[in-house]
Amino acid sequence: MAGTKAGGKKAAASNKARYGKDFYSTIGRKGGQNGHTGGFAKNRALARVAGAKGGRISKRGPAKKEA
Repeated sequence: MAGTKAGGKKAAASNKARYGKDFYSTIGRKGGQNGHTGGFAKNRALARVAGAKGGRISKRGPAKKEA
């Protein structure tokens, strides 16, 4: 029954029975504490360089002029 609403409810019930009724709030809190804004939000110059690299790697090939 994996991937169905009924299966999800069974899984939620067994998680709460095993780990306590606050299981989902606990794992949600851990995820929230773990998230720190970094990467491109922290370093605009790095984002610019990475975007330029991606722009150079074109999948369409060179532009063709129409005669």
